[in-house]
Amino acid sequence: MNDAAAQDAILSGVMDRWKAGVDAHEPEEVAACFTEDAVFQGLRPYVVGRQGIAEYYDAQPLGLTADYRVLETRQLAEDVLLGYLGVDFSFTDRPTVKVTLGVVLRRAADRWSIAHYQVSKLD
Repeated sequence: MNDAAAQDAILSGVMDRWKAGVDAHEPEEVAACFTEDAVFQGLRPYVVGRQGIAEYYDAQPLGLTADYRVLETRQLAEDVLLGYLGVDFSFTDRPTVKVTLGVVLRRAADRWSIAHYQVSKLD
C-alpha cells in the first residue's frame, strides 16, 4: 500500500464512519471506529478503550459536527497507517473549534480501526 491515494482512501473510510457518528451524536458508533484498546486523547484527560471513548462523545453537546481534511498519511507497517488531519468541530451555540488530529490506524481481520487518537488545539 505505498500508493498515497490508497492510504488517503483508507484513512477517509475510517474517518467518514467517525464523522457520521459524531454528527449524529451516536457515541457507540463513534467508539466502534476504535480498537478495543485504543488510546484516546481529546481535549480532556486521556482514556483507553471504547467505553471511555463512548463516554467522551456522549458528553459532547447535541448539534456538534466534525469536518475534517486529510493533511498527511504515512504507512508505518503493512497493517499500520498514520494520519494527520485538520478538523473543525462546529457547535450550535459557540464558535467552531479548530484542531489538528493525529491518528494511528491498525488493520485487523480486514477492518481498519483507530488505535491512537490525539488532538491538538490550534490558537
